[in-house]
Formats: sequence, structure tokens, C-alpha cells
Amino acid sequence: MTAVPQPRTDAEPADAPAPAPAAAARGARRSLALALLAGAAGAGLALLASGRVWARGSAQLAQGSLPRSVTGADVTGVPGALAVVGLAALVAVFAVRRAGRIAVAALLTLSGAGIATAAVLGISDTSALREKAATAVGLTDAGVHHVTHTGWPWVAAAGGALLLLAGLLALVHGRHWPEMSGRYERTPGGARGPRRAPAPPDLDRPEEIWKSLDRGEDPTR
Repeated sequence: MTAVPQPRTDAEPADAPAPAPAAAARGARRSLALALLAGAAGAGLALLASGRVWARGSAQLAQGSLPRSVTGADVTGVPGALAVVGLAALVAVFAVRRAGRIAVAALLTLSGAGIATAAVLGISDTSALREKAATAVGLTDAGVHHVTHTGWPWVAAAGGALLLLAGLLALVHGRHWPEMSGRYERTPGGARGPRRAPAPPDLDRPEEIWKSLDRGEDPTR
């Protein structure tokens, strides 16, 4: 007994896998969106935390105690500075290509790692608080008592971690991300391209016809 041939259908099954290029494009868009959100949020958190109070304490005087406080910028200027560098690197990722993009992505990654490290080291740092206390009492060194630390160093560390994530995404998936449009880039001859084609001359105006002839164009075409 011969097998009955099954009819062929042109339609593909509903559960057929998506083509590889389309799946890769979707993955690139997801990684790009995640990197942008993580990088912008990380830089914003690091900058915000740098301006907030990280520690409080009291300097002892003969008349009593003098309360003092220090911000993240007083403790360490690294998170704020690297947040600006990381934000600039996040934008520059789209302006460079190939090896340049890898270098900028590495800078973004190192900025995030540096922010997180500096913030963690500043969590229990009291040197800036002691310096402020010494300035207040007029001594080269002064003790600080009743020291308390806030949660802002951890916020800065979280911002650094987000920038680090954005940098890693750029290193892994950056080669698939779109590049800045070359519409306004200079051509090898030095001119900006592409140029718009000149508007056709108005045949009812003789001066337009003469200008077209001066350019070597046929106004009748």
C-alpha cells in the first residue's frame, strides 16, 4: 500500500520561530533601552547622593558639643566626577564606531566600578568629619563623637552599579546598536552631504531661466 501524499500549504505554522535577524534586532533594541535607562539612572543617583549628607557627628568644646555634618562631596569627590564622565561616555557610545565604541564602553564600565568602590569606602570614613570638627574648634586635630552615617553612600554605590551594568551591556551588545546618522558628516572632499537637488526653474520668470543656463542646465527638462 502506498502512502497518500499530504497536501502542502503555503502558510507557515503559527508557532514557527521568528527569523534570526529579526530576533537579533529585538535583542539589540532591548539591550540598548536597558543600557540607556541604567546609565542615566546610575549617573543621576550618583550625582544626587554626592550632594547629600553622608555622616554627622559632634565636636567637643569647653562650652559643649558642636554638631557637624559632611556631604558625599566632602568625603570623596570621586562619585560626582565619575558620574559626569560616565554620562558623557554613555552619550559618546553612539558617536563612535568599532574600536572607539569598545573603548568608550570600557570607560563607562570603569566609571561605574569606580563610583561603587569609592562609595563603599566612604561609608565608614570619618576623616572629612574630623577635619570639619578641627576647623570649627580651631585645632589641627579634634575628636568627633556620636558619629552616625546615612544611607546616601549606598545610593551612590547603587548608581555606580547601574553605570557598571550599562557599560557591560555596551561591551557585549554595543556592536549591534545603531550608529549616529552620517547624513551631516563631511564627505571625503570636504563638503557636507548629501545635498538636496536644486529646485526646477520657474519657466514664467526669465531670470530663473538665465540662472539655469548659467549653471549649464537645460531649463526645459
